[in-house]
Amino acid sequence: MMRLFSPRKTTLMFVIRDKTRTPLENLEPVLREDIQKIWDSVPKPEAHKETPLSEFFHVEVVALSSYEEKEELFKEQVSNLRQRFFHSIAPGGLAGDRRGVVPASGFSFSAQEIWKVIKENKDLDLPAHKVMVATVRCEEIANEKYSSFTECESWCQLEEASRSDLVSGFGKKLNSLLHTSLTKYDSEATFFDEGVRSLKRKQLEEKLLQLAQPAHQAILGHLRSGTLEKFKEAFEKALNGGEKFSVAARNCTESYMALFDEGYQDAFVELANWDSSKVREKLRRDIDAHVASVQAAKLAELTSSYEVRVKEALYGPVESLFDGANNETWLSIRNLLRCETESAVRGLSSGLSGFDLDENARGKTITTLEDYAKGVIETKAREEAGRVVVRMKDRFSNLFAYDADSMPRVWTGKEDIRFITKTARVECLKLLSVMAAIRLDDTADNIEKILFTALLDPSSSAAAIKSNKAGDPLASSTWDQIPPAKTMITPVQCKTLWRQFMTETEYSVTQAISAQEANRRSNNWLPPPWAIVALLILGFNEFMTVLRNPLYLGLIFVGYLVIKAAWVQLDIPGQFRYGILAGLLSISTKLIPTIMNILRKLSEPAPVATTGANNPPRHLTAATKALENGSTRSSTASSGNKTEYSGHNKEQ
Repeated sequence: MMRLFSPRKTTLMFVIRDKTRTPLENLEPVLREDIQKIWDSVPKPEAHKETPLSEFFHVEVVALSSYEEKEELFKEQVSNLRQRFFHSIAPGGLAGDRRGVVPASGFSFSAQEIWKVIKENKDLDLPAHKVMVATVRCEEIANEKYSSFTECESWCQLEEASRSDLVSGFGKKLNSLLHTSLTKYDSEATFFDEGVRSLKRKQLEEKLLQLAQPAHQAILGHLRSGTLEKFKEAFEKALNGGEKFSVAARNCTESYMALFDEGYQDAFVELANWDSSKVREKLRRDIDAHVASVQAAKLAELTSSYEVRVKEALYGPVESLFDGANNETWLSIRNLLRCETESAVRGLSSGLSGFDLDENARGKTITTLEDYAKGVIETKAREEAGRVVVRMKDRFSNLFAYDADSMPRVWTGKEDIRFITKTARVECLKLLSVMAAIRLDDTADNIEKILFTALLDPSSSAAAIKSNKAGDPLASSTWDQIPPAKTMITPVQCKTLWRQFMTETEYSVTQAISAQEANRRSNNWLPPPWAIVALLILGFNEFMTVLRNPLYLGLIFVGYLVIKAAWVQLDIPGQFRYGILAGLLSISTKLIPTIMNILRKLSEPAPVATTGANNPPRHLTAATKALENGSTRSSTASSGNKTEYSGHNKEQ
């Protein structure tokens, strides 16, 4: 137009489909800038070197909304744009500036002049006849060869096989089929125009390669997936064989990437310039992803095994240390934690040496194990703190009911119950102070002092509260110098738990005091001293009478024997075992028959046989046996009573 015609405007309309949220005011300047660059790069005649784009073209930019999101608005905008084509010469239409418009009466002459100019200008001349024939015939030959290739049985079998599995010699087979088809085209199109023939041959080659490329991509896909599976198997086998992780990963990766390259050479097509770098890169990414996943699993397994070891090494000993909690408990726990953590870290570091980890990842893994060990301690401590009252009661029971030799205490009246109780409570309060907070950091605190002052010494605690304007030291939810995250039992909870502990152990102390008093009363069988003095003074005459007449002594002795035998045979203590009334009724029914039986045995005549020094009279033997039986039963009953009483005291 610049060479042959005078400048006249033509409308260049750019339609932007599915406009996004970016305003059209921002998109239009970008398009206009690109169009201006194109105009500036176009070679122009001297007459129009400086002619602006606006002299030849009217540039217009139109944007249409998204069809998917705003279908109705899209259709409306398309309809409006269509009207601008239908009514191109109307105001707002797409016709140019009307400067080159020829009236209808001059159209015939104008068309002749246009054709004359085209024939005289070689750049605008129509192609020669032989070129036109070559174009049509070469295109027909190319289409025929393309159809023959698609219907070729060898190609169909090769394509079908490539869909399911890797085909050996795929590249050579496909290259042979392509070469055969192109050779046939060359033999039939050899006499046509060389330019046209070459152009159509190139188009045929592009179409054939475009048809065959999916099969080639399928072969590469099978090669990639097969190589990846073989890599996984070899990698797992190397790891199971004891090879270090990083060495196994590096060796297997290099080996199977080389195997992929060998497989690609078998699938390479000489006529095609296909690039396999994307498939190779995807295989490398898949291998790296598999190595990373296996590494993560192995690291998790390794870390988990050492976490289990740490838990087993800490859980039981920590529970034992809390069971015997004292002032050195947390120091022992810290030493135990440090020792077990260092041992586990050494083992973990040795295990991590087989992985190709940087210092940051290595340090993070070790830190995770150390934090886990601390978490085990804290979890166990909080678990033990949840049943601190049970442990306090057990400790109080052991210290209060058993002596230093672990023998059960028998409350005989000589024990200092107040001192024993205070000692046991002091130890229980130490246990409470130990369980009040987590002390994995070697920092001092005054929890024990506060608890002893507030709970064991009420007088000093009351005085301290009066002198201290802050009030009760246990009326708080936090400890001084102890962060809330390390607090297991708050001061308020300590006060509540101590009150509960005192209530639940008070019964044991009361029972011990009662048993001690009962023991004292049972052991004190003598009358009071004043009664003994009165008995001696008032019974002096009777004593003298008995002493002057020995017959009374014999009668008293016989009476003693009778009463003793009756006591044993009637089992007087056993009769009162079920109550006083039941005992009296039972004794009243058995008393007379028992006395008569004893007297009858005493009055039996002696045997007729000769009696010597070694054969005492029968009545004396019977009486002696009766007395012996009575004494034996008395001893047995007394032992039974003592045993029963001791058992009763133990239960108390």
